[in-house]
Amino acid sequence: MGERVLTRRELNRTTLLRQLLLRRERLPAARAIERVAALQAQWAPAPYVALWARLEGFERKALEGALARGSVVKGLLMRATMHLVTARDYPWLDACVREARTAVRTRGTKPPPARVVRRAVALTRERPHTRPELMRALGYDPRTQDPHEIREFSWVVALARLEQTHEAAFWSFRGSAALRPMEHELPPQREAAAYLIRRYLAAFGPASRADVSQWSGVPIRDLAPGFEAVRLRTFRDEQGRELLDLLRAPLAGGDVAAPVRLLPRWEELLLAHKDRTRVLPDEYRALVIAVNGDVRQAILVDGFVAGYWEQDGDRVTVHPFAPFPRRARREIEEEARRLAALLG
Repeated sequence: MGERVLTRRELNRTTLLRQLLLRRERLPAARAIERVAALQAQWAPAPYVALWARLEGFERKALEGALARGSVVKGLLMRATMHLVTARDYPWLDACVREARTAVRTRGTKPPPARVVRRAVALTRERPHTRPELMRALGYDPRTQDPHEIREFSWVVALARLEQTHEAAFWSFRGSAALRPMEHELPPQREAAAYLIRRYLAAFGPASRADVSQWSGVPIRDLAPGFEAVRLRTFRDEQGRELLDLLRAPLAGGDVAAPVRLLPRWEELLLAHKDRTRVLPDEYRALVIAVNGDVRQAILVDGFVAGYWEQDGDRVTVHPFAPFPRRARREIEEEARRLAALLG
């Protein structure tokens, strides 16, 4: 008997199920973030909108409380971009993506002298420093536009293992984030890769090896030891590509109802697969994801991206790519009113 073939709608509904987007759940913020693996945090309000779309009765203070307690942390992680993850997941994800992330941000530049890194650690242990403060203290020009100097300072941040303090993830945060050393123990690479693969598949599977690489920013060859260490089941998609999944992870039928959802800028759901057609139709991809990597605030209708929204003063305005069905229009109007209350 051959491997089961999963249709695009089955993949869509299964991904939405695992991403808490088939119905709003009643979960603490940290538990929800762990369930979905990570939340994009390039845009300050993004994690809040992401949780609002997934949790019943979500309020900003729920996430800010988790950040203040340290159960959720903000870190430079997958694809060398800012994410919120749980404190429990952070060391494993950090260990897995560290080399690839550093390579992206330091391309073609040698590391600085060890004494510079030691100085950075000592200064930020005394008290968190903003990036301009630390650059100045280490002899760099905070206003520099020199790519070599910027990349060398990125080496300092990587080798000193500096991350932003929790206040930088607060909704109302403005200004330059303060940096502190994260001095957790780094797990071995093979175990860290296996951990990341399990967390990814639990949140976004079934998926291909290329999908895991796309989401994490780690080359497939570096993830290979992790794949060897994890027991997985296999499926095929309608194009015949191999899909991997955890042994007992839930699947959803393609006929399951999917409610309207308004998603944040840089929503992780739209960036988590090399083949994004399970949620983002090819004909709309260029309307949602710009050449520079910017990702619009998407609207899901029947599980797929069908438009985008913008904040317009105290209102949320919606922009369909094609006319919305009548029932969906009512749902979108209600979601837009609720989102405007969160943003206000």
